[in-house]
Amino acid sequence: MGVKRIFSWNVNGLRACMNKGFMEFLKNSDADCVCLQETKMQPEQAAWDWDEYTAHWFSAERKGYSGTALLERIAPVMITTGFPQDYTDHPQEGRIITAEYPDFYLVCAYVPNAQEGLARLPYRLHFEEDLRRYLHVLDQTKPVIYCGDLNVAFQPIDLSHPEANRGNPGYSDEERAEMGKLQDSGFADVFRELYPDRKEAYTWWSYRMRARERNVGWRIDYFLVSRRFMDRIQDCVIHDEVMGSDHCPIELILK
Repeated sequence: MGVKRIFSWNVNGLRACMNKGFMEFLKNSDADCVCLQETKMQPEQAAWDWDEYTAHWFSAERKGYSGTALLERIAPVMITTGFPQDYTDHPQEGRIITAEYPDFYLVCAYVPNAQEGLARLPYRLHFEEDLRRYLHVLDQTKPVIYCGDLNVAFQPIDLSHPEANRGNPGYSDEERAEMGKLQDSGFADVFRELYPDRKEAYTWWSYRMRARERNVGWRIDYFLVSRRFMDRIQDCVIHDEVMGSDHCPIELILK
């Protein structure tokens, strides 16, 4: 049996999410792989029984910040973390885990936030340029499934108030252009390919002003795949019913 169900979720602190039903979510998910972002912890702090899953960690040097993890019950051929060594000038923030499977690569990423006033936009654009290059290197060998909190709403349909947010972090012209470059270079946004006109489909909501209750949100969590892999996709689901974080999990179902 190969991988059939992949989840991605920014848990906004895994230890906090554990107290808000994470293990129940995992048990009910029937996931083969779960890609986590913003774990905000070190591996030695994970004193949990994962049952049938094996956990792989890539934590930031700065404690309580950023970090990614991969939970799997179907062992990959290989796990790597970060960019290859020749990709320079990246701080140790635990932002990328890659799992190689027989017929695809699975890349889990937590793309840097541009921050207030777009203060970190230059680094974010550098990160995305290198990530796009990295994905294309992998794609030369086998198809790629790229997922995670990509910290950008690409189209106006992907957030509640596009005009009011234009130029803000996550909806600047520069960030949207980077997402456009990735899609133009051969990667498909799976949810939007399947549901091009679906409105109010969001994956992140501010904790302020009852935003989630009112569904005032953004779609900033994605599955993107090599276009030649689209015929392997059965569905892409936004699980906005799952609580525990300011993001909700998203699911990719393979045929």
